[in-house]
Amino acid sequence: MILVASLLALAVLAALSPLLARVLRRETGYVLAAGFLAVAALLLTEAPAVLDGQAVQASAEWLPSLGVSSALRLDGVSLVFCLVALVVGALVMAYCCRYLGEAEARGPVYPLLVVFAGSMVGLVLADDLVLLYVFWELTTLCSFALVSTAGTAAAGPGRQALLVTVAGGLALLTAVVLLVVATGTTRVSEVLDDPGAVLASPLAVPIGICLAVAAFTKSAQLPFHFWLPGAMVAMTPVSAYLHAATMVKAGIYLLVRVSPVYASQDWWTLLLLAVGLSTALAGAVQALREHDLKAMLAQSTVSQLGLLVAVIGVGTSTALAAALLHTMAHALFKATLFMLVGIVDKQTGSRDVRELSGLWRVMPFTAACTGVAALSMAGVPPLLGFVSKEYLFEGFLSADVLPWAGPVAAGLAVAASALTFAYAARIVYDAFGGPTLQARLRDPRPAFLAPAAIAAVAGLALGPAVALFDPFVRSAAAAALPGGDPPEVYFWHGFGVELVLSAVTVTAGLVLFLARDPVDAVLHRLPDPWGHRGFDRLHAGLLALGGATRPLDEAGGRAGHLARPLAGVVVLGGAGVLAAGALGPSAPRTTDVDPGEWLLTGLLAAGVLGAALTGSTLVLVALIGVVGLFVTLWLLLAGTVDVGTTLLLVEVLTTVALVLVVHGAPSALPRSGRARRLGAGVLALAAGAVALAATAAFTGRRERSGAGTYFVENAEALTGGTNVVNTVLVDFRGVDTFLESVVVGVAALGLLALRGRAPVRHGLPDPHAHERSQVLGLEDVVLRVSLRLLVPVMLVLSLYLLWRGHDEPGGGFIAALVAGTAVVLRFLAGEPDGVRTERGRALLEPRLLAGAGTLLATAVGVAPVLAGGALLTPFDVPGLSAVGISSALLFDLGVYLLVLALITAVVRSLAPDEADPREPDRPEHPGAAGRAEPAAAGDRSAR
Repeated sequence: MILVASLLALAVLAALSPLLARVLRRETGYVLAAGFLAVAALLLTEAPAVLDGQAVQASAEWLPSLGVSSALRLDGVSLVFCLVALVVGALVMAYCCRYLGEAEARGPVYPLLVVFAGSMVGLVLADDLVLLYVFWELTTLCSFALVSTAGTAAAGPGRQALLVTVAGGLALLTAVVLLVVATGTTRVSEVLDDPGAVLASPLAVPIGICLAVAAFTKSAQLPFHFWLPGAMVAMTPVSAYLHAATMVKAGIYLLVRVSPVYASQDWWTLLLLAVGLSTALAGAVQALREHDLKAMLAQSTVSQLGLLVAVIGVGTSTALAAALLHTMAHALFKATLFMLVGIVDKQTGSRDVRELSGLWRVMPFTAACTGVAALSMAGVPPLLGFVSKEYLFEGFLSADVLPWAGPVAAGLAVAASALTFAYAARIVYDAFGGPTLQARLRDPRPAFLAPAAIAAVAGLALGPAVALFDPFVRSAAAAALPGGDPPEVYFWHGFGVELVLSAVTVTAGLVLFLARDPVDAVLHRLPDPWGHRGFDRLHAGLLALGGATRPLDEAGGRAGHLARPLAGVVVLGGAGVLAAGALGPSAPRTTDVDPGEWLLTGLLAAGVLGAALTGSTLVLVALIGVVGLFVTLWLLLAGTVDVGTTLLLVEVLTTVALVLVVHGAPSALPRSGRARRLGAGVLALAAGAVALAATAAFTGRRERSGAGTYFVENAEALTGGTNVVNTVLVDFRGVDTFLESVVVGVAALGLLALRGRAPVRHGLPDPHAHERSQVLGLEDVVLRVSLRLLVPVMLVLSLYLLWRGHDEPGGGFIAALVAGTAVVLRFLAGEPDGVRTERGRALLEPRLLAGAGTLLATAVGVAPVLAGGALLTPFDVPGLSAVGISSALLFDLGVYLLVLALITAVVRSLAPDEADPREPDRPEHPGAAGRAEPAAAGDRSAR
């Protein structure tokens, strides 16, 4: 339960952070930092077992029919990455308290950072491939949302980051599917316990390539590296967290985690060594070419990640232990440097080293912390970065995939590390050395500097005290490569090859720094190794290709849009008919056809033919509605009461919406030429004929569905409901229904957003119809009075259908359609927002309906998981089961609210924009026509 409680705690923090921000404002970060540390402490309660080589597990059924479970597992590897995410996250949260402004603190930054942390913790704890993929994509979405908080400047970089990392997510999804095919399980631990099952499969190499591509995109390796420097447009706390502890470390975690499977494969080792060392060198070179401090750090992250990828590829216990230790060291010094650069930017207004000089005299504490963190990044003793860099060299020297592979890999790592020393020295000297240009500056307040100072001091103290990390690193390395012999972690290696390589690194780096002018001259002659220009060209090419197809659509109007899918129906349907013929004749039909069905078929055909031939807009709308009613009648005669009732209500609402849309439009439909009408008729007849032939060809080819038989025979026993249709929707396929309902809610919110940005004017009710009706004395009193009786009855009927849906025809969807019909009638009677109080406030707010429905359905679905069951398992509601309120009813109520939200949003979108429904912009009497009135508080223009 510790693992579940940790994730729940982070979820609660994310949910509460907007409320905390309203009360505590910027100081919310301190509460969240304390929460992160509390979760870390909670996980550390399991550390004794983990360090002893045991794994802590928790599991609950998620998709039992697919063998997918919400399985969590804490071992040495996941413990290290969890602590990195939570401890660095706590420092970043505390830093936010003084970095963010009051408006920014009340924005989405705090909630998104907490969700980011929870996604990373969930990713490294996931012991199910599907769950791991879900959290993987959550980190992608969180990083995109956080980068997007930078506004319009983040549009291009955010698009790059999203597209590249989503492409990597697709590669991971492919790997997940192939792993399940190869091993027959979705459990990560089972796959890793039996690597032979993967390696013996012909899918082993494709799986490994997909995993590598996923990791390369996430951790910004060549050729996918360009998105990470672009993401530096995000605010500094976001950059610090993304670069140090979360997003980019997900790819490192994935490579470490799959090492038991692929560490022994030469092609895997060569791939990771080649890509990682190339990225390390390219990133370090680019960092030396930058003048923006934050850009230097962004390129540095790319370089350091390359070293980590390469050393993981070596695949020995020593190399994996080095990767884990350097992951922790990198998190500390990189988070420190990003926070300090943010302080410099805040205090001076610039990050360009050409505009900064001599800051050590006016900002001595900031300079000292920056120097300590930069020395750690450069690998200078006695900093933690020095210790981890020496273990990296030891790991590279253990590479034996090819003759001289170890020395060559170590030499390239030394070259990248020397470049690292050079740009680390530039960061310190260019910003803090030289003459002081801004004498009035000073160090920030201690509260602002404290998080970075704590991380800097930790990097200094943990170098000599690195033995404290020994049990964590050794247990993690043992979990990453079972059967290996990870080295002990200690400060002094003695006078060995590693120390010589460190000395060479420092010496070469110092030479590069002292000779920075000729070095710059050489570096700026080199071609730009970054790929963002290639990405931009590819993206522009795709847009141009899409634009090239535009004339085809514009030339044909609506007909061009319809012709291609109908032609596709003809082709695919014809192929289906041929395939059915190859299978042999279908079984003879045993169902007798009622003569009434032939009559209904004839009426349907007449309605469709009339709709195709009519030239009147209103007649077309009416005939479409009539065809829908005939189909409804057909369904009812077939015994499908739920489906038929749903279609009937949908047809009513659709017809009303169509009438409102075409109101004011020309009464006659535009007519096209004879040749086009003939072509459209031929295509329509061909599509219909092929659809008929395919239906006839496939009819009778199987017995009664096994799934249908199962639902009919077991629905009542398993769910307590006797309405099989509703039990399938609410219980058996509840996840599908929930996701579809959320889509409905999103559509509702999208309509409101479009309404606010670009109100639709064509085809809306005449805003001056009310005045004309008053002048003519034609106020529709009958409609208004009758609605006072009809609307309450319809609402009661709606609730009754909702209540009985689990046992009789009804349910949340049908009930919401009935309630929506009442809303539409109120709209027709003059209430554009449906139902209002006497003060004019809307009772049915789509945003609130969508939010409440989503929260309710989610709570009902997740509640069984908290009790150790599967998602959306039916359960008795404490204290309410006796009165007939079940979990299915509550879930159906969530669906009800989401569907009602969509209907209300549609009504809002059809309301006239020219006048607010509460304050019509019209004179109350003829004498007021020439007098200007102040804007009412509720007027849209005033808002």
